[in-house]
Amino acid sequence: TQVLRKSLQSGLVLSTGSFLVYEAHKLIFGFAKVHASFKVEEVIEQADYLYGSGETEKLYRLLVQHKNSDDAELLWRLARASRDLAQLSSTSAEEKKQLTYDSLEYAKKALEKNESNSAAHKWYGICLSDVGDYEGIKTKIGNAIVIKEHFQRAIELNPKDATTIHLIGIWCYSFAEMPWYQRKIAATLFATPPTSTFQEALRYFHMAEEADPNFYSKNLLFLGKTYLKLNNKKMALLWLSKAKEYPAQTEEDKQVQKEALELLNSI
Repeated sequence: TQVLRKSLQSGLVLSTGSFLVYEAHKLIFGFAKVHASFKVEEVIEQADYLYGSGETEKLYRLLVQHKNSDDAELLWRLARASRDLAQLSSTSAEEKKQLTYDSLEYAKKALEKNESNSAAHKWYGICLSDVGDYEGIKTKIGNAIVIKEHFQRAIELNPKDATTIHLIGIWCYSFAEMPWYQRKIAATLFATPPTSTFQEALRYFHMAEEADPNFYSKNLLFLGKTYLKLNNKKMALLWLSKAKEYPAQTEEDKQVQKEALELLNSI
């Protein structure tokens, strides 16, 4: 064959038998690679179906089998599933902590595998923030700039991702309402401590709503809460009512409904 002739011309002595073995190996290896990628797509499709159905525990069991995968798409989904399982009220405090740290490791690995993956940046930021809950206020504030940088990078890579825009809004809201003693800690950690305003938070919440209207009960709730902080009761009532009426599909949706109702009753 032409390939064999070229091999001989370049001084590589290759017997017909070994050449056939080499070609067979290439075919088998190539098929294995195609088969492996097909399997990854299959798992992702199944995972997205379970996520959409709110099957948190089944989703985690499916994805944790692939924790040693090199696929960023699988890994960030595992980070999300681990975090979602940690958030369930049925999860013990010990399991919650373990899952929280695991989720950060999976998100970190997803980023290492593909730095251009928007969702990996988003979930790394979320999981890093969650770990801060276990490591104290100093660590949480210290991580704040890194968290925001990952959210901003996620938006650069996927400008229409309403969830990440919402998360920057939450970041701004948190710093706008930060108590004085936390501001003091921030001042010791940074030459210029991160700050924000409720107006800035509101801008992001509205941007998220424009990107994907009615996509998330918590965005509706925070629009209402931010308007309350800005003493605009009329707009607060509008958005809190929307949050209260949002169809509850998850535990978080139910918590949002409860908080929205409490705030509406307090106005």
